[in-house]
Amino acid sequence: MPATPARTVRPRPDATLVAAVDEARAAAVEVSGAGEVGEHLGQRVEDERVVTHLFACTRSGYRGWQWSVTLTRASRQRRVTVDEVVLLPGGDAVVAPAWVPWSERVRPEDLGAGDVLPVEDGDRRLVPGWLTGDEAVDPLLDETAARQVATEVGLGRERVLSLEGRDAAAERWYDGHHGPTAAVTVAAPGRCIGCGFLVRVAGPLGLLFGVCANGNVADDGRVVSLDHGCGGHSDVRVPPVRLDQHLPEPVIDTVAYEPLVWD
Repeated sequence: MPATPARTVRPRPDATLVAAVDEARAAAVEVSGAGEVGEHLGQRVEDERVVTHLFACTRSGYRGWQWSVTLTRASRQRRVTVDEVVLLPGGDAVVAPAWVPWSERVRPEDLGAGDVLPVEDGDRRLVPGWLTGDEAVDPLLDETAARQVATEVGLGRERVLSLEGRDAAAERWYDGHHGPTAAVTVAAPGRCIGCGFLVRVAGPLGLLFGVCANGNVADDGRVVSLDHGCGGHSDVRVPPVRLDQHLPEPVIDTVAYEPLVWD
């Protein structure tokens, strides 16, 4: 037979602790000071002979917060004991946003002249330079991999872009303002892959991206996806304007003689 799930038994409210509203209020006033404890908001049964009373907080700047006073008593004792008094946020309380590490809060536009942005030793976007030619790390290894490793070592680069870092960059670029879903791409007359202003990127990223070299458009000098596009495509031509030729108005020659015929 299948095991029967255990039934959760809710503790019964302790009448003595439920009625000890004045004792709970006095404990909250002792901690917070007079004038900061408001109306009684109710109680919550925590366990056998353990009850928490809730009071509104009237302290300035703590709208929606509550004083939580937990009471208990020993078995067969009528004396109430204060377990703890804490100030907790309620459902509509104004609270600070969740803490986010500085490395996740910094945005690209926050970095100004003279600022530095350190990279952690365990940054998954980077790998040691000697790994760039390892088949286990880079499945796109080709015949020039050994030469590439030597070049990396010669340049003194201790770390290079990892596969994860490369994929993250490709996803960020492709989904950004210079990818195929940008509003300017929808109305573009052509795509960057067929534009003469596109400079192809070397390496695996060159399969999807290039750099725009058209100084007359906003994408100039930026990485663009090959299926991106804008109005500055090199194949855009302005049709020549053809004007109708009109003969000049006739004039009377005032130099030569012209015979005049009179009727």
